[in-house]
Amino acid sequence: MQYVLVSSCLLGNPVRYDGRGVPVDHPVLARWRAEGRVVSVCPEVAGGMPIPRPPAEIEPGADAAAVLAGRARVVAVNGEDVTAPFVQGAGMALDAARRQGIRIAVLKQGSPSCGSAYVYDGRFQGQRQPGQGVTAALLRDAGLQVFSEQQWDEAQACLLALEGAGTA
Repeated sequence: MQYVLVSSCLLGNPVRYDGRGVPVDHPVLARWRAEGRVVSVCPEVAGGMPIPRPPAEIEPGADAAAVLAGRARVVAVNGEDVTAPFVQGAGMALDAARRQGIRIAVLKQGSPSCGSAYVYDGRFQGQRQPGQGVTAALLRDAGLQVFSEQQWDEAQACLLALEGAGTA
């Protein structure tokens, strides 16, 4: 059976920066949970960040690839450099995926860790920009298919294709 990495906050766990979860009620997720496929991950907490914690964004003009290469930072709204726990948590998420043979992840959109199509611009003014979070980038670089919480059906189709190809 192919397992799926899922952001812990999407499972309703109160791990987000604001101490809340964002539980998702979708039939695909419900099926995966019933089948025991879900492996929960919160890279920020795994990397040592507290709950709650100040909001953080990738610094302006930079992207996740630059963070992973050591050329850019993730900074909290209070100015604290929180790059190390973000990178460490991303590595821990990748380790978890590798241990379980996971090839698919569904992560929380917009997060500086988990965003897969957009993140915030680093100015803490609520402005989105195309891009991905540190964990999403690391997982994709390692060959995982990364989806957002708006892409359950696409993730399910990918899962079926993987299992149909005999790579479960």
